[in-house]
Parts: sequence; C-alpha cells; structure tokens
Amino acid sequence: MGKFARDEIEQAFQHFQDAADRSAKSGDWREWSECFTENARYYEHHYGHFEGRTQILDWIMKTMHEPINEDMRSFPVEWYVIDENRGWVICSVLNRMDDPGDGSVHEEANWTKLHYAGNGLFDYEEDMYNPNDFGEMIKGWLAAKKAAAAKK
Repeated sequence: MGKFARDEIEQAFQHFQDAADRSAKSGDWREWSECFTENARYYEHHYGHFEGRTQILDWIMKTMHEPINEDMRSFPVEWYVIDENRGWVICSVLNRMDDPGDGSVHEEANWTKLHYAGNGLFDYEEDMYNPNDFGEMIKGWLAAKKAAAAKK
C-alpha cells in the first residue's frame, strides 16, 4: 500500500487539470504552478530541467506566450493511470490548438508523469512526446488557419 490514498491523488490530479484549464484560458499560469511543491522538479524533454515552483512558473509563462504556443489553450486528458504504490499519475495530455477558423481540430498528445507529494501538490513532472509529430500538427494547423483566413 502506498503512502497516499488513491482518492487523494485523484482529487489532486483533478485540481491540477482544472488549474491548467483556467490558466491556459487566462494566460496566467500562477494557479497551475501552485499545484507543485516549492522544491518541485520539472523535466520537459524539449525545454529542459526546471527546479522549484518559481522556475517552473517563469518557464511556463514565457513559453505559453510565444507565437504558436499562445494559440494552444486546451489540454484535455485523454487517459490516465494512478499508481497508488508509487504515488504517480501517468497520463496522455492532448495539446489542442485553437480553432483555426474552419472548425477543424489540431492536437497532439504528450505523456506526462506526475509524482504526488501530499497536501494536494506534486513534486515532479516529466513530459514526453515526439517533436516531429508536434511539428506536423502545427504545420497542418497553420495551413488550415491560412486557408480559413483566405475564405473570409
């Protein structure tokens, strides 16, 4: 048996998802960053390693306000598994672009591993994905956006 009950981990994970949704829509990622402990570690395979909640917040605020990324404001979880013994959540997060103007959906998944630390907080996140697949999705989204704009 693990250190934390499944229900506690699941509630923290739901809060994490809800905070990400609100943060993505508002552009202020502070609430999402507060789902991490002060000394959390974050490993994003493209952007690198981040140490501590402040560094995680600084990175996500900068990254999600860059061109293209600023048009990615929806991150639905496709599936998840909770490993109660380890206190881990493994999930598939869909990184969904805003509607390019034609109603089409452009998204690509990443797999995320979270380590639960108690008190509703996580102390580790790792995001894994194929950058080539993301690149192809972005190309398709940009083409759809250009085609939709040309029809107006």
